[in-house]
Amino acid sequence: MTIKPMPGKPAPALSLPLVGAGTYDLASQSPEAATMVIFYRGLQCPVCKEYLGRVAEAADQFTQQGMPIVFASMDTKDRAEEAKKDWGLGDIPVAYGMTEETARQWGLHISTAIKESEIEIFNEPGLFWILPDNTLYMAEISSAPFARPSIDILAARVVSIKNGYPPRGTWY
Repeated sequence: MTIKPMPGKPAPALSLPLVGAGTYDLASQSPEAATMVIFYRGLQCPVCKEYLGRVAEAADQFTQQGMPIVFASMDTKDRAEEAKKDWGLGDIPVAYGMTEETARQWGLHISTAIKESEIEIFNEPGLFWILPDNTLYMAEISSAPFARPSIDILAARVVSIKNGYPPRGTWY
């Protein structure tokens, strides 16, 4: 069963190994504004390559406003290493090895392979902003690789957090 994470509530846990070395642990982050977690489908996805490449090109716009970025997927270590290298993702941390259970805790849609290049089970895209106190600020979850929020619009809206604009979608 997929759980829907709710803005204004604690973000689900996220602790994954990183390409290069170490572990990414969301709970230990201390961003000035928020952390942006982008879940991508995996190495097999050309739309992910394009989107994450655009995010990497705009990364300074986010980090200068106090919003570090991390990319994460259900890919294996080798596939995540290849994506980081071949997609030109720069210094943005790339986490891998996410379980289906963790993907479902984040409310991500799950797909099964339809091509040989895909891993057997993988997550569909999701983009989240998590505040320094680990509160979920914003969630954008997609069931298809080509439905993604505009990087330019997102970069221009980081200031909303600093201006006190509250998480929306909290009425339930």
